[in-house]
Formats: sequence, structure tokens, C-alpha cells
Amino acid sequence: MSQKDAESLIDRESDARLVQAEQQGLRIALICRSAVTGAAFVWYVLATFLFPEITPRFLTILVLLGFTALGVAHLSVIGTAYDRRWIKFAIYGLDVLAICAAFALVPISRAADIPQIIAFRAYGIYYLFPILAASCLSLSWQLVLWTGGMIIFGWWVAFAWVVGQMDSFLSWSDMPSSATRADYESVFLSIDFVGRGNRIEETGMVFFATLALAAAVYRARSVFFAQVAADMERQREKSLRERVSDLLGKHVPETIAKRLIEDDAPLRPHRSRGTALVMDITDFTSFSAQHEPEHVIKDLDEMLSDATRILSSNGGMVLSYLGDGLLATFNAPAPVDQPEISALHASKELVSTARKYGFEVRVGIATGDLVTGIIGNETRQSFTVYGDAVNLASRFEGLGKELNAAIVLDQATQNAARASFKLKPLGEFQVRGFEQNVAAYSLEIDA
Repeated sequence: MSQKDAESLIDRESDARLVQAEQQGLRIALICRSAVTGAAFVWYVLATFLFPEITPRFLTILVLLGFTALGVAHLSVIGTAYDRRWIKFAIYGLDVLAICAAFALVPISRAADIPQIIAFRAYGIYYLFPILAASCLSLSWQLVLWTGGMIIFGWWVAFAWVVGQMDSFLSWSDMPSSATRADYESVFLSIDFVGRGNRIEETGMVFFATLALAAAVYRARSVFFAQVAADMERQREKSLRERVSDLLGKHVPETIAKRLIEDDAPLRPHRSRGTALVMDITDFTSFSAQHEPEHVIKDLDEMLSDATRILSSNGGMVLSYLGDGLLATFNAPAPVDQPEISALHASKELVSTARKYGFEVRVGIATGDLVTGIIGNETRQSFTVYGDAVNLASRFEGLGKELNAAIVLDQATQNAARASFKLKPLGEFQVRGFEQNVAAYSLEIDA
């Protein structure tokens, strides 16, 4: 996957998760809203029975019931085909304007001479702050700004409406510059005091609170997107590791596979001194001609599966299958103690296991500098190994046919393993690709 495709996938996944988070937050806010309006409805109805002096207003009951039903209806369409982005803006705006309208229109007293401005002085704008706070649950900074703006707009419209209904009013401008106690009592404590400056302070607090909350929500969204990207990267790495583990687990011991997964350094071009092993089945062409293809494939598959298991158990790593044979390395790229001895142990097991299937195998082994790494392009890659030891092991496997030897190894391998195995010198031979004659040895195998 290209970088552009990966970024596009992260963007789509982030958007999808954000929509889910917004919907969940909106559900929580609507549940709280419906609970409050529902409780207010129940309380208002019960209060008319508990307190005889309260005269029920049918319009108030209808409004509370309508707002509760509206919240439940909105809650039921979230995430459905009927959900629309503008609905939440309309709901929050309606809630704000309803509270502002209550301040302007619901009488604060049954006495006709009590001005409605008392509602602003007795209660205040803090009744609107829960709506502003609830808008943050949606994780939409636009909704937060919208709600804050509607609060300021609705509050000032309600205030202007109330002041416009008054025949006369007092404000801070009517306070003398060197006001006395009597001045405060006559102006500030007057029932006609509207406190325009207080409204400015209130809306100023709402304004800055709105900006702060919108910035916090915007920041939360950025953190959310970063978290989604990190989660997807972890999932991608986990998937890659599992895929690599599944692949390598078929060729190398589990401990070595885990080591390669945890540290990808060996997968990059890497030089080490190791041992190469090339195995091939003797007279496989004749065997194929004498049996049905299904039988040939079945036996070959089982044989190579057991061969891979044997090599892995001895610390080897199968790098490729070569028709009816394979190429394996020891200490390249995964570290193995005494790779020469491990390779010879594995070769003896390969010979004995092959005979169980009715096969004879030839094995060539050589030790030297090996370079391992991944080659290819973005669409196709292969992990491979280079070095004279690989070429020599391949030549020795072919030489084994001429010398009637099952396992042929080079001088370097013989030097490291002669104390542990019975090795027989075969002489020196001219090997294609090598300027000087090369000494060869065979590993004696018990019949």
C-alpha cells in the first residue's frame, strides 16, 4: 500500500470513528436533556397537587412535554438514515432560545407592577451554561461556537425585549461618579434597575467560555485523529508481524522468528559468517515418471515439510525451495551458535528422513561470508542470500552424485566440525566459479 493510500485509509477510518464518537456524545447529551425536561414536566404537574397556591398553566405543561418529546425523537434518529447534521444545531438553538424566552415572557410575579427585569437579576445567564457544556459532548467545535453564539444572541434579544416593555429604567449610567450608600440604594436596589453593564459582563464570560471550550474540543479532535492514526499503525504493524511470523514460523524456530519480528535489522542487507546447505533428491525425475502426479506431489510435499522441520529444529532457515530441493542457511540472518555443526546434524537427519519416503538425497554444505537481505520492488519482494558459500554448497551437492557421497562439505566446515563428526577427505576438485581447486569432504553416515 502506498503512503497516499495509507493516509487516505487513516482519514476514512478517523472520520468514521469520529462520527461514532460524536453520535455517542450527542446521545448522552440528549439523554441528560430529556431527563431534565422530563423531570421538570413531572415536577410541575405534581407541584399543582402538592401546593394548592400554584395554578397550573396548560401552556407550560405543553411546552415541557413538547421539549421532552423532541429530545426523545432526536435521540431515536441519531445514526439512522433520517439523521441530518443541521438537526443538532436546531435543537441546541431551540433550547437556548426557549430559556431566553422564559426569562422574557414567563412572569416573575403575579403582581402586575413587578417588571420582568427581575428575572435577569434573580436568576441569571448561568442557566444557559449547562447547554453550552452539553454541546461539548458532541465533539463538534462548530456546535460549541453555535451554541455560545445563540446564547449571546438570545440573551440580548430577551433583555432588549424586557427593557423595551418598561416605561422607565435605571442602569449604571445613572449612578453618580461619587456614589453614596443612598445612591446605591436608590439606583442599584431599585426594582427598575436593569444593569446593562452586568449583561455585558455575563455575555463576555459566555464569549470567552465558548472560545475556550471550542478550542478544547478542537484539540480533543486532533488528539482523537492522532490516536486513531496510532491505533491503525499498531494494527498494521501487528498484522504485518503476524503475517511475517506465520511465514517465518514455517521455516525457522519460533524463538528465531520472534527475534526477527521484534528486530527487523536482520531483514535488511546483512553480512555474517554462516553455513549454506543445499539439498536435492536423487533421481527424482525417474521417480516422477513412475508415479502419478498426485502421488509425486504428495510425497514431495511431505518430504520437504519434514526437511523444513528438521532444518528449523537445528537453527537453520529455509530461504527457498529449488524444485525437488531447497536452500537453507545457518547463522544468516538469524544467529546460531556453531552453524557448521548444526548444519551437519541437520544433514544427517535429512538423509535418514528421506529414506523413510523411499528417497535418497544429496546435500552440499559450505561455510563462509553470507550476505542476506530483501530484494525486489514494492509489488514483489524476496528474501535471499548471496556469497561464495552458497555457490560452493550448490556445486558440492552436484559433486556428490559423481563421488557417490550423500553429504559433501568444504574445508571451512570440516575445520569447525572435525572434532564432532567422522569426516572423510575426498580430494581437491576444480569447481566452476572458483579459480583454485577446492578441497571436499564427506560425512560418514551410519547405515
